[in-house]
Amino acid sequence: MGRYKNLIFYVGVTGAFSLLMYWVVIKGGGLEANRGITEKVGQASQWEEFLNSLSHNLGHPLAILLAQIVTIILAARIFGWLFNKIGQPTVIGEIIAGIVLGPSLVGMYFPDFSAALFPAASLGNLQFLSQIGLILFMFIVGMELDLNVLKSKANDAIVISHASIIIPFALGMSLAYFIYESFAPMGVAFVSFGLFLGIAMSITAFPVLARIVQERGIHKTRLGTVVITCAAADDITAWCILAAVIAIVKAGSFVSSLYVIALAVVYVIFMVKAVRPFLKRVGELHTSRENLSKPIVAIFFLTLIASAYATEVIGIHALFGAFMAGAIMPENAKFRSIFIEKVEDVSLVLLLPLFFVFTGLRTQIGLLNDVSLWKITGLIILVAVVGKFVGSAIAARFVGQNWKDSLTIGALMNTRGLMELVVLNIGFDLGVLTPEIFAMMVIMALVTTFMTGPALSFINWIFRHKEENGTSKTRTLGRMSVLVSFANPLRGKALVMLAGVLAKSYEQRGAVTALHLCPANELNHFNSPEYEKESFAPIHQQSQLLKLPVSTLFKASNDIENDIVAIANSGDYDLMLIGVGQSIYEGSLLGKIIGFTTSIINPERLLSQVSGRDDLYENAHFDDRTKALLGRSTIPVGVLLDKNIEHLQTLCIPILAKEDESVLRYALKIAQQVNARITLINLPGTTNAELHSAMLKMAQSTEGIQLAVIDYAAELEEMNEKTLLLLSLQSWKVLLAANHEWLASLPSTLIVDTKGVASSEA
Repeated sequence: MGRYKNLIFYVGVTGAFSLLMYWVVIKGGGLEANRGITEKVGQASQWEEFLNSLSHNLGHPLAILLAQIVTIILAARIFGWLFNKIGQPTVIGEIIAGIVLGPSLVGMYFPDFSAALFPAASLGNLQFLSQIGLILFMFIVGMELDLNVLKSKANDAIVISHASIIIPFALGMSLAYFIYESFAPMGVAFVSFGLFLGIAMSITAFPVLARIVQERGIHKTRLGTVVITCAAADDITAWCILAAVIAIVKAGSFVSSLYVIALAVVYVIFMVKAVRPFLKRVGELHTSRENLSKPIVAIFFLTLIASAYATEVIGIHALFGAFMAGAIMPENAKFRSIFIEKVEDVSLVLLLPLFFVFTGLRTQIGLLNDVSLWKITGLIILVAVVGKFVGSAIAARFVGQNWKDSLTIGALMNTRGLMELVVLNIGFDLGVLTPEIFAMMVIMALVTTFMTGPALSFINWIFRHKEENGTSKTRTLGRMSVLVSFANPLRGKALVMLAGVLAKSYEQRGAVTALHLCPANELNHFNSPEYEKESFAPIHQQSQLLKLPVSTLFKASNDIENDIVAIANSGDYDLMLIGVGQSIYEGSLLGKIIGFTTSIINPERLLSQVSGRDDLYENAHFDDRTKALLGRSTIPVGVLLDKNIEHLQTLCIPILAKEDESVLRYALKIAQQVNARITLINLPGTTNAELHSAMLKMAQSTEGIQLAVIDYAAELEEMNEKTLLLLSLQSWKVLLAANHEWLASLPSTLIVDTKGVASSEA
């Protein structure tokens, strides 16, 4: 009755008030007399009116800006992903995306499309929005600086960082002397042109460098600490110098710029002595997400905006104020980590790509249409590399670093990335750099950042013979070494439980290594230790329960699948266990369309499809990462479909494929260790009599095994959280191909790709 009562009320209210609105519209029409309102008649005029309205809406500044943002983010993500796949920082791909969307490519070959998407009148909106993104980004850069590290490691770091500034700065000014007459804008004094070339040569991209150090796994080493400290000192010094250079350029002479510099010094003193203690007190009282309320967050954002505003008014650019605001934030690592997370996603994902594209729209590589111009570009790159790379390496060697570490420091300090673009855009806005020099310097920024990864690999290759002992890895008989790669720490517990039981079952206790890779863009200097600790906490708990030591390996990665495969293939492991993931492209029509599009733009997947390698796993219902690990690892891989498995009482092995013999050997080892029952399952119409006999004989010949051989229908009733189904990848594919009814009620399942390992070696 209650249901009908609600229905009657709903129909009555909506019907009555709908009639009231209709009556008001009819009566209101009578008020239109003598008001100059005419009604267009005819289908064609109505259609034209609709088209005109649609055209007007498409040309509205807000619609254009939103279309630009969508296009920019898509292009930035695609190019960033592509460059990740070739081992380059994401920022390189995002910069390239900006250049591609600019006049150098799209504007040259598709001028109408470029004019429609990026009309000249809309660039002002894009510039201001990108500047907001830069302000937030520089705020993050300032917060990521650990001033305590600078205090403890200041001696060597300051020598190296200041040498890496003064040497390229001097070389940049020397280069300016030779190209000033040909390339400096009219009306720009030599000191302004020379200072900007000098500062552009001496900048280091601290954020990109920090990401590379994390990805290379050296952030916890002495070398990693030294280079991070050098980059931090370099950042602080370079931005202070840049502020002075901007003051000189805007003032027009050094003497008049002293007033601006003096005001900037007062500003810095006020921020350090007055604002910083206040923020420190606020930070001490609000160190958790729960008590970091919106009013408290507003205090810090107001500090950021006020600081940026103050430096813009003073005349040393708003970005310096944003950087300064970040640097004086409370030093509490947990607080900085929380606040960085609040700002980082909006800044890096949404707003910062706008800056890359705005830079790309300014970069006209087509202006370099003469061999002599490309020679000048090459000279600029040479001066930049010699000044930064060689200067840093020589300084590092002088303070006592060995040659390998010195060259590594030089290669990392030569990374310019986004920070270089910031400096170049400031110079372009001030009219110090011509479009030709601007394009040359952008190319230099790309080349010096692009070369960092290959240079580090080359340095490691040169010095590898000094680090190798000449001993080859040998496997220990009667020992099982298992690599557990997990994404979700809670799922990792089940993987470690299986790995530990399997490792302990051999004559000599085996080794278990837990591997967790995190996307590099999700980590920063402050949250990395806490993230690592939280990720491995469940693993350490499981290790204590097993009474078996578990080694841990944590790394920031830009290409997780490739890094997992590299670690598995290069290590002394007998088996790798992974959890299965689900593809984001399944479950909806739009997702499948996006997944199909992704497969087209993914060169790795396209290569797999062309070579036929992807056919092995096309029906496995695994996500792309699982497929990649199965297809490219050279050791056996076990894929766990965990359904909250607890204690192992029953191990079920279907008799379907020859590879199940190897799987049975793993199961027998586990059963002996945990006193579980082995159940061989016959699936009518699929079981091979010879294989059945061989597997039964193998199980019967193992001491202490409780053995049962049953039909699959009877076993369905007994499968629960204490049951583990083990089968080979080939058997799994048989079940999937047959769309077997058994699949609907599977317990926790371990699918093992034996990689053709002989059953005697499994």
